[in-house]
Amino acid sequence: MSVFPVAELSSPAAARQVARELLPRLAARSQQHDATGEFPAADFADLREHGLLGLMVPEELGGSGASFADYAAVAVELGSGAGSTALIFNMHASVTGALAHTSDELLRELGATDAFLAERDRLLGAAAAGALYGVAMSERGSGSRLSRTTTTYRRVDGGYRIRGSKAFVSGAGHADAYLVTAKDGDAAEPTVSYFLVPAGDGVLVEPTWDAMGMRATGSHDVHFDVRVGPEALLGGIEGLALLVAQVMPQWLVASYAAVYVGVARSALRNGAAHLCERGLHGLPTVRSRMGRADAAVAAAESVVREAARRVTEQPGEPETNRWVWRAKLVAGDTAAQVASSVLEAAGAAATRRGHPLERIYRDARCGALQPATSDVCADWLGVAALGGDPDHDTDSPRW
Repeated sequence: MSVFPVAELSSPAAARQVARELLPRLAARSQQHDATGEFPAADFADLREHGLLGLMVPEELGGSGASFADYAAVAVELGSGAGSTALIFNMHASVTGALAHTSDELLRELGATDAFLAERDRLLGAAAAGALYGVAMSERGSGSRLSRTTTTYRRVDGGYRIRGSKAFVSGAGHADAYLVTAKDGDAAEPTVSYFLVPAGDGVLVEPTWDAMGMRATGSHDVHFDVRVGPEALLGGIEGLALLVAQVMPQWLVASYAAVYVGVARSALRNGAAHLCERGLHGLPTVRSRMGRADAAVAAAESVVREAARRVTEQPGEPETNRWVWRAKLVAGDTAAQVASSVLEAAGAAATRRGHPLERIYRDARCGALQPATSDVCADWLGVAALGGDPDHDTDSPRW
């Protein structure tokens, strides 16, 4: 993995302040990144320089030792500047956060070895030094549902061979390693495991990403035909993927929510600037739209903050997990609704290519579509509200 010189962040609070200070720089570059669809390299140079890739890494390994609540606060700031950059950062934080926040005790109960714990610390230390991790879970035709994973792994001399193709891999071609989900290709009833696969030979990026929104994420297809050592198996434990999804859904569900609260914030900020510049801010209908948008963003941010607080203080509790699903549903829907309403208030001039509100509208519209989609979140919450088990009381597997 690459090693980059980075500045040390003394605390998660310092990281949030850095993210806030970087916001204007990210925002200034976001239009060009969206127009070209190129990876926001300059943004990630800033994040590396200021140590933000080590946000979730424990202090003793060179990071900030952030909690999930700290992550959410930083992601909101980054999302307010550049949604695509925040989304790639979210994937990296999902990997480093899950590694850092799974206790040694739980891992040992599941069967983790000293060798894996040492490898985990090496991976986290590399992130603090500037390595970037991506997530390769989704597949064409099945999305991110673990039960429908077609990518396989097989045991070979010296480790595993992983073969398959992934879609929507944010930061593809720029990550130092990818978190890959794969099923046991030799089992009659295969379980799904996580592997952290280094970029390099056997990892081929196919440039397929030309989407409506979040264009600068560079979420291309990635094809894997690679051999990895035993240390690449996360936890050193096969079949861990489903357990992590059920016990730690925040990294598969609610981490997106903070990004889209930031995107909704940017709609308010850019909308207000446009409306004042055009002299439209005195119209009662415009004021009403902006007032409702302001209240909606504040409400969504409150839900995300509450979910993040509960994840930090009571991870894995049933009520905590309900807040996780609420956060994703509310944030995704709110971003889309607020961006649409503000764009209408701004008028046709703001729909032209190159206008910030046009880009923000497209980015915001993606929030409800990213896993778990708003419909999936609402269904999960509906089963729970009716007294059922939302992870199991459905016709098809939730994951």
